[in-house]
Amino acid sequence: MSDAANGSAPSGAPRPPEGDWLGTPYLRFERRPPFAHLTVDRPEARNALTQAMYFGIRYAVRRVDADPDLAGLLITGTGDVFIPGGDLGKQAVDKWADFNAAPGAFDVLPFDVLRQSVKPVVSAVNGICQGGGLLIAMCSDLAVVSERATFRVPELLRGISDTYYAQLLVRLIGPVRTRDLMFTGRRLTAAEALEWGLVSRVVPHDELAGAATDALIQIVQTAPEARRDIKRVLDQYVGLQDRIAFFDSLQRPESREGFAAFIEKRSPNWVPEALRRDARA
Repeated sequence: MSDAANGSAPSGAPRPPEGDWLGTPYLRFERRPPFAHLTVDRPEARNALTQAMYFGIRYAVRRVDADPDLAGLLITGTGDVFIPGGDLGKQAVDKWADFNAAPGAFDVLPFDVLRQSVKPVVSAVNGICQGGGLLIAMCSDLAVVSERATFRVPELLRGISDTYYAQLLVRLIGPVRTRDLMFTGRRLTAAEALEWGLVSRVVPHDELAGAATDALIQIVQTAPEARRDIKRVLDQYVGLQDRIAFFDSLQRPESREGFAAFIEKRSPNWVPEALRRDARA
């Protein structure tokens, strides 16, 4: 069996996805019939997602959708981290394309593809879940959450107008809790996330893998075409976010300062001087 078919890294320079190879050594795609398991495995960067990793998750969803031997996809992380969001440090070996320069670079993100997937996707949230990781969990068909997991929306701390969060959260937990979560950047425990309606299932940490697999088994008992109709209604309810505002915010001095402050482990310059600190918010 070829490297691309079995999901291991092909030899040579970094390259785009092909077969079960997801285009990055930091994602593992394993066939455990009738399901596929995708594991985010980049412990040296706390599972922060490079652009190639974002695209690899998107590709994995479509790979499962197109494969008659696979009935669903389970996404999880390693150690005590599910996914903390994007890699702001940009130190990685999987740069097989210059996404920043390429037209349509926004389309590397997997969120809409998760919402529209043909086969069911379950996120097994094993630990820290924030930024793009929380969006992945919320856009999956179901998130099964470890009791140890924590949740956070830190984008405004970095100067990013994440309109996807605003659009999705207000429909899940309402405007009052959305303001609380986004304007403060506070962390929620798994119990708080369950109480708020951000997630629906919290399980003991040691039971997470089995509980997430059981959830996939439950979902595939339902009729796929009828389930697809329900997904369409739910997708229409969530609606489309303001992509222009999100894109524009990434070009502003404010977000550049937010990224720089994160890398330099300090408060951004918009924080009142008396409240600044030498630590990441």
